[in-house]
Amino acid sequence: MEPNPVWSEGAYEDTVDVLAEHRDELVYKVWGGDWCKDCRSQLPDFGAALDAAEVPEANVVHHETEKEDDGSKTGPGVEEYGIEYIPTVVVERVPEGTDSASGGEPRARDGEEIARFVEDADVPIAVSLAEEIQAALD
Repeated sequence: MEPNPVWSEGAYEDTVDVLAEHRDELVYKVWGGDWCKDCRSQLPDFGAALDAAEVPEANVVHHETEKEDDGSKTGPGVEEYGIEYIPTVVVERVPEGTDSASGGEPRARDGEEIARFVEDADVPIAVSLAEEIQAALD
C-alpha cells in the first residue's frame, strides 16, 4: 500500500488530526489486492493519510487478498473477519499490554473493533474511518 505522493494533507486536516490523535492506540488491518481497481484507486490516498498522521508502520497490517473464480475472497484473516468485498479496513484497539499491532496473520481478533470501511463510500477511506473513530472514542 504505497502512499499517494500528491495527496493533499491540508485538504484533510481534520481527518489527519483524528488519525494522529489515536495513532498509538489503534491498529489498521487492510485487505486488498493489486488486481482490484477499487484498491488501486483508494488505498494510496489512505496510505498517505496514515503517513501524514504518523501512524506507526507496526500499526498498519496489509493482507493480500485473492479473488476466486466464484468471486469469493481468500487470504489471511478473510474468514475470521468476514471479508467479502475489498478494500476492507478494520480498525481495532491495540490490545492492552502491547505497544503496537501484533502484525502477521490475524489468527484471532486482537482487540476491540471500533471502525470498518468496506469497498466504497461517499467519502474517502480515511474520512470515513476518522468519523467512526471520533464517534467511538471521543
